[in-house]
Amino acid sequence: MSTPKPGSWADVLAQGRASRFGLICLGVWLSAADSLVTATIMPSVGADLGGYAYFGWATAGFLLGSVMAGASSGLLAARFGLRRATAASALLYAVGCLMSAAGPDIWTFLAGRVLQGIGGGWVAGLCSVAIGVMFPDRTLPKVYAAITAVWGVASLLGPMIGGLFADAGVWRWAFWSFAIQGVAVALTSLVMLPKGEDGEAGAGVAWTQLGLIAVGVTAIGLADLAGDALRSGVLTLAGVALLAATVWIDGRMTTRLLPRGSSNLRTVPGAAYAAMFLLTAASMGFSVYGPAILQTLAGLKALSAGYVIAAESLAWTLAGLAVSGLTGRWPTWMIRLGAVSATLGVALSIWAFPSGQVWPVIVAGCALGAGFGLSWAFMAQQLLAGLDETERGIGAAGISAVRLTGSAAGAAAAGVVANLTGLSKGLDVTSAQAAGVWVFASVVPVSLLGVWAAWRMGQARSA
Repeated sequence: MSTPKPGSWADVLAQGRASRFGLICLGVWLSAADSLVTATIMPSVGADLGGYAYFGWATAGFLLGSVMAGASSGLLAARFGLRRATAASALLYAVGCLMSAAGPDIWTFLAGRVLQGIGGGWVAGLCSVAIGVMFPDRTLPKVYAAITAVWGVASLLGPMIGGLFADAGVWRWAFWSFAIQGVAVALTSLVMLPKGEDGEAGAGVAWTQLGLIAVGVTAIGLADLAGDALRSGVLTLAGVALLAATVWIDGRMTTRLLPRGSSNLRTVPGAAYAAMFLLTAASMGFSVYGPAILQTLAGLKALSAGYVIAAESLAWTLAGLAVSGLTGRWPTWMIRLGAVSATLGVALSIWAFPSGQVWPVIVAGCALGAGFGLSWAFMAQQLLAGLDETERGIGAAGISAVRLTGSAAGAAAAGVVANLTGLSKGLDVTSAQAAGVWVFASVVPVSLLGVWAAWRMGQARSA
């Protein structure tokens, strides 16, 4: 039997990695499709349960649970093993879906979203751990390209699923369907992951860092409900400061959530995590508020609005697949080009959404998604390549945790801006146009900092 070419698709699936690769794709599908379906149906949820003021919390609550779970997924795998941890996490996600499906009010719905976030965050984080510890560095661009392909499939099917449920007036069935899928992932993990990985019962838990993350993300989320600019601003800044303090404290603790050097922007992990967090946070307004703005200003139905927003995910997929075979100095330049493209997408959104036209939003979404597609896999590859074997697990889990933390902070911060522009009082032309400008204008500086961090990766040293 011939040896697969290093870094090829055959190499990705060689040596028993095919079943593990399949499970990772299933876990990613669960997270990707959930986010797209929920973004599409949220206008229907708000109308049914009276929750327009909590648009940001429907996403931020999910992501708060995801952050806590994703940040601890490396430790969870160490204590219980990937097989048992993944199965239990998928079942918890299914329970959260059942709560949101059956919830009689917005608070039960949001509680279900938090449980979905915890279970789904563990599943996503454990998938990242599996990538980091089961796949060699040479295969990582292909693995992450496949992950973006799963997102691409979700970008096509997710809005269709959500839009069909929303337009038919049965949005609750979207969550029933995801509950079934959660159970399926749990059962599949018991089959596809190898037996005998019992983990280390004595592995520590980074309670201090997890607590600081929870308080920080909650502070940003509460800013969404503060009601005035001063209190909202103070809470947002306090939340961001706590998240930054978490990274600094983590580097000085025995049990860590992130690899050594992650708090130092002169190292590859520090620059990579900073770029991932900042660019993700800046992008969240597009998916959280995009469908609602389009339905109001462009007169689109939920299904059509969902597909327009899905241009971001589709562009991410196509760009990621197009560059997955690049080597040498190309990855460094793709990281930089991707950060610039994502920032361009954020800036174009300031003009695109208030226009009330579809094609400018598609252009902005393509620039935003292509930016992540060009850069994300190479940022992850360079980050993991510089870690020793003892830190690859938490390093890979850290990628998921940082992405989720950025998503939670970005969603909640977008909610603050949107509510201050009048969206909390209901969707109309005036509030939608104001949100379409300020949700994106407010994060351009954040995205520019992400470009700076991405540029530093090429000059940084290993941890």
